[in-house]
Amino acid sequence: MLGCSRGWFFRVVLSSALLLRPEQRACLLVARPAPRARSQAPGSLTCFLGYLKMEMTEMTSVSLKRGSVAIEDNDSVAPAEEAKRQKVSGCCPTTGQDGIENSSLPSSEKVPGPPETAEQGEKNSEVPSEEEEEEDGLSEEEEEEEEAESFADMMKHGLTELDVGITKFVSSHQGFSGILKERYSDFVVHEIGRDGRISHLSDLSVPVDEEDPSEDVFTVLTAEEKQRLEELQLFKNKETSVAIEVIEDTKEKRTIIHQAIKSLFPGLETKTEDREGKKYIVAYHAAGKKALAKVRTAADPRKHSWPKSRGSYCHFVLYKENKDTMDAINLLSKYLRVKPNIFSYMGTKDKRAITVQEIAVLKITAQRLAHLNKCLMNFKLGNFSYQKNPLKLGELQGNHFTVVLRNITGTDNQVEQAMNSLKEIGFINYYGMQRFGTTAVPTYQVGRAILQNSWAEVMDLILKPRSGAEKGYLVKCREEWAKTKDPAAALRKLPVKRCVEGQLLRGLSKYGMKNIVSAFGIIPRNNRLMYIHSYQSYVWNNMVSKRIDEYGLKPVPGDLVLKGATATFIEEDDVNNYSIHDVVMPLPGFDVIYPKHKISEAYREMLTADNLDIDNMRHKIRDYSLSGAYRKIIIRPQNVSWEVVAYDDPKIPLFNTDVDNLEGRPPPVFASEGKYRALKMDFSLPPSTYATMAIREVLKMDTSIKNQTQLNTTWLR
Repeated sequence: MLGCSRGWFFRVVLSSALLLRPEQRACLLVARPAPRARSQAPGSLTCFLGYLKMEMTEMTSVSLKRGSVAIEDNDSVAPAEEAKRQKVSGCCPTTGQDGIENSSLPSSEKVPGPPETAEQGEKNSEVPSEEEEEEDGLSEEEEEEEEAESFADMMKHGLTELDVGITKFVSSHQGFSGILKERYSDFVVHEIGRDGRISHLSDLSVPVDEEDPSEDVFTVLTAEEKQRLEELQLFKNKETSVAIEVIEDTKEKRTIIHQAIKSLFPGLETKTEDREGKKYIVAYHAAGKKALAKVRTAADPRKHSWPKSRGSYCHFVLYKENKDTMDAINLLSKYLRVKPNIFSYMGTKDKRAITVQEIAVLKITAQRLAHLNKCLMNFKLGNFSYQKNPLKLGELQGNHFTVVLRNITGTDNQVEQAMNSLKEIGFINYYGMQRFGTTAVPTYQVGRAILQNSWAEVMDLILKPRSGAEKGYLVKCREEWAKTKDPAAALRKLPVKRCVEGQLLRGLSKYGMKNIVSAFGIIPRNNRLMYIHSYQSYVWNNMVSKRIDEYGLKPVPGDLVLKGATATFIEEDDVNNYSIHDVVMPLPGFDVIYPKHKISEAYREMLTADNLDIDNMRHKIRDYSLSGAYRKIIIRPQNVSWEVVAYDDPKIPLFNTDVDNLEGRPPPVFASEGKYRALKMDFSLPPSTYATMAIREVLKMDTSIKNQTQLNTTWLR
């Protein structure tokens, strides 16, 4: 749930430092009790609207002078899969997080893994397993008490759109203001699957399967028995077995206990024993820790209990509120007592929204998955089916967005012009602000240093103190590093060791200050590559702005278009056969060609100024060699529709979700007049494009958090 899940209004204060994700800076908040509506963030707050991405310290929003945006974007494409894809790319090659909350490598972003603590908003009907936890994690309350600069002061050091090459619009309409994500339910994302159908949660029933155990497997064991079995399963005590007395000794009861243990605690075997005239079910490890490790991997989970006639993968639709995909997977795996790597999906979805997507999991029954609907809040799993194959990152065709901009100031004519332009022309396919971070050290600078082979600079950029919004323990870590250059001492300042800084410091402690390359290599590959993809994105944004400034919104000789996966030049005689929607621009690399006009020289000049050779983009370290890719410069959304509605209560939802429809809740009824007006937008985007940039085109505003705070300096004071 949102931070407002406890039914609180939020007001902005300037002395708090609670930031959930540094690359999406948000208001610093303090809470006060107030009534709530449908477990959502309350509306109508005079609060700075949040940044253009979702994990906003659980905030609500306030209209700015030109409009406010806190925007959730399209999916990521896995690096391994992206490398195999055609170079028609809505994204950089091998990029890990395109158009999503993690698209720029955050300074304190955790590497995806099992959740460290029990998640907020869960019911306790089933005890989750205790995965390895991070040491000495700070509580939310402790973080709130950390001292920091005022939010406005911190954001003076952030990036603006101009800093990352985002300068142009395609439409001529006059911009207007509106509030996005006043409630996180104002932003709903439905995945578009491989078959082109939009994913909806429409059925919570479990497929009938005679081989499934009865529902009693979920209740037959007591909480104490589950705790003992979990400790046995994870080798947390010295016991070699756990004996459970069968109180009502029948064959049916014994069968249910056997099934419950094997189903809920992968890696354990069971047998029945007589002890002093009583029946016991004894759980034990079949072949020690190696067998447990094997049985909990994606390659070989619980093969003793899966019917051969059934597809190995259970596919289901996941509906989630205010939680990103990796956090959701970690939470599901925690409750199911399995490793996260047995789940697969086509794209990641961000936190501050309601999202609906397809997930596949290896050899977990629909029955067990459906049981989680009773255990977890803000999640729903349904539309179950068994299939032979998993899902693969990048297989989706895109996402469908339903977005509400509340309290709009535009006239009906302005709205009509803006939306018609979005529908007919589209928007510039820029990489959004979240791609580049928001502190005084943009991620593209780190990427540039990697490409320059300047490893001391890479280390310095990641670890040095910087102005901007960061958690207090990171500030202390950086200060210690600047003072001592001792990686072990700086690492001790970090309660969360999975962040990028923590990983680099561990690497430096292990390999020494003279082997920064190996130390940097401890950071997961996807995260390392995000730095150089951020640099590619930075170059691409700047070059596209130059292209549009120089030649406008029409194809010209020398532009590039794709024929299949191959880029070709537009010749003088062929110009009329193409539109601006066909034109692509390259992300710099060793396997792309550049336009045959002035922009080609602009690429060369920009890379030369950065001490890079455009003719040799291969790196000494293979991982950092850039092959390049092509990206369309203009994207025209599909299935565009809109409606302006009047409303009086800012807390009421303005459309139904899938869960609302499942529960039979009637759709909202709007009056012909009201205190406020809202623009409800629907549109579909291909993968790896930024909804941020589509809404930027409608509102005609700089989406950077720095610009938004500057627009509100009077209010912030």
